Amino acid sequence: MGLFLVKRLLTLFITLVATSAIVFAVLEILPGNAAQVLMGPDADPSAVAAKTVELGLNQPALQRYGHWIAGLLRGDMGLSYAYGSSVSALIGERLQLTVPLAVLAMALTAVLALAVGVYAASQHNKLGDTGLMALAQLGIAVPNFWFAILLILLFSVKLQWFSAGGFDGWTFDDGVWAGLWDGAKALILPAVSLAVVQAAILARFTRSAVLEVLREDFVRTARAKGLSRRATLWGHVLRNAMIPVVTVMGLQFAELLAGTIVVESVFYLPGLGRLIFQSIANRDLIVVRNCVMLLAGMVVVVNFIVDVLYAAIDPRVKANEI
Repeated sequence: MGLFLVKRLLTLFITLVATSAIVFAVLEILPGNAAQVLMGPDADPSAVAAKTVELGLNQPALQRYGHWIAGLLRGDMGLSYAYGSSVSALIGERLQLTVPLAVLAMALTAVLALAVGVYAASQHNKLGDTGLMALAQLGIAVPNFWFAILLILLFSVKLQWFSAGGFDGWTFDDGVWAGLWDGAKALILPAVSLAVVQAAILARFTRSAVLEVLREDFVRTARAKGLSRRATLWGHVLRNAMIPVVTVMGLQFAELLAGTIVVESVFYLPGLGRLIFQSIANRDLIVVRNCVMLLAGMVVVVNFIVDVLYAAIDPRVKANEI
């Protein structure tokens, strides 16, 4: 297991280094000038030049890349051009919303997809299987922003169970549980709108994986020994079918972290997606660079965790690596 982890950690490190270089290079070649955007289109050229020097944009690209990496290693992401405050503070504030939203959406996705996928596989070619897969296909076809609008119309406008948008933060004035519920309540509708599409995709993968394992000889052996169909499905079949399912779950969680910008805009949530959108509009490249690097790092780390889960679920993966 030690050699397996060392190989995966080395791959993770190389990937992060390559990602940082690509992110920096891509943002460097984009047209536009942050100093010009901040000073305005009619600003005096000498003032724009002075602002360029103040922001350090006159330095060679390689030198600025080195300063950026050195700052990341120290935990210093620099100062935002537009906000004039620490980038790490801005990102930390927005992550308090985006990470819980992604985690809640992923939890809903996993519960729905595993239940639907396993049940559909157990009812293969029957009415339950056909009906659930038809609903899953419909879920894949529905855009999450359109579904988010429907949720607002039903649960916010008509039933008035939830607010139509906004997020007041994780306040604990009335106690920890009350504060957690108030914050989570604001994220329920956005999480559901994100989870529907992802659950539909994952349910189809789960069904296919479970059907493939159901044809294995050990399943017939387990049934012959007297295990019930439910015990065989959940105790033996699902675990062996989890490797492709975990792969998709890892990719989906990374996508939820990086792809919440549309839903955050629909529900007017001050998350990381909206921060990136606003920073792009303001040409605040230092914020964009750090946000993109953070999201890329999260994706790489999630993939690393998925690889470790592979070894935990199926020891043959670890053995083949060694």
